[in-house]
Amino acid sequence: MTTDSPQDIAQQLGSGLLSFPVTHLRPDHSFDEAAYRDNIGWLGQFGAAGLFAAGGTGEFFSLSPAEVEQVVMAAVREAPAGVPVIAPAGYGTRTAIEMAKSAQHIGAQGILLFPPYLTEASQDGLIAHVKQVCAATDLGVTIYSRANAVYSESTVAELADSCPNLVGFKDGVGNIELMTRIYATMGDRLTYIGGLPTAEMFALPYLALGVTTYSSAIYNFVPQFALDFYAALRSNDTAFVVNALNEFVIPYCNLRNRKEGYAVSIVKGGMKVIGRDAGPVRVPLTDLDDIELAELADLVKKVNG
Repeated sequence: MTTDSPQDIAQQLGSGLLSFPVTHLRPDHSFDEAAYRDNIGWLGQFGAAGLFAAGGTGEFFSLSPAEVEQVVMAAVREAPAGVPVIAPAGYGTRTAIEMAKSAQHIGAQGILLFPPYLTEASQDGLIAHVKQVCAATDLGVTIYSRANAVYSESTVAELADSCPNLVGFKDGVGNIELMTRIYATMGDRLTYIGGLPTAEMFALPYLALGVTTYSSAIYNFVPQFALDFYAALRSNDTAFVVNALNEFVIPYCNLRNRKEGYAVSIVKGGMKVIGRDAGPVRVPLTDLDDIELAELADLVKKVNG
């Protein structure tokens, strides 16, 4: 069990690239823990700053709370020493509280709080939601701003004042003005994480807004390329970044955009083409077809050699 404070964990997360591994499923769509743990061990050798188990790329939305606990526990057991495991919490407030408590009990080092399920909410409602989840755990909480939970700068400021263990803000909106307002208001009080699909597309402009890290889905299947891209970004090697965007990231996004839900499906497709098959996605998502897999394989060859 880590003795690091929520602030220590948040600082570490902000110092490097973040791994958001897929959740391995068998052909019958049940969780394949052995394959998942093997993959966590493989990814661990590349040196990500943190591991977010059962996140968006890990099909959180398709897992039951019991399965989320199982996935998080497997990640905690297999993650390399010194790599914090961040667990998800979401759905309704009561369920999110239960998931946060479970995560702390099984040894996770932080919480990523997803938007409430289905319903829209006022800023006052979001404040009450986050406060209750933060109060239920000693772990550091990162709020995920997207969909029906887009947090204004005044909401983030109030939450930061009221919740000492609110340590992170993950942006899944892509609103530059809003992100600027939040960073200008909060400064270094929070760790900022890029959370848009294929976050590498937004990494260059977001770096100036204090977003020093992001959830890299492509780290699942081209980990060295993902790390090289991140290193070039942080060292201001713009020429490398732009070339990598043109060579891989933009064509990859063009393929991802062919169908709704492919932001996750294409990652599992990438796992398949490198010979580390993670199984199918769960419905309502759909897998890439054979033609799309072949196109993805050609892209991966460009960066994997």
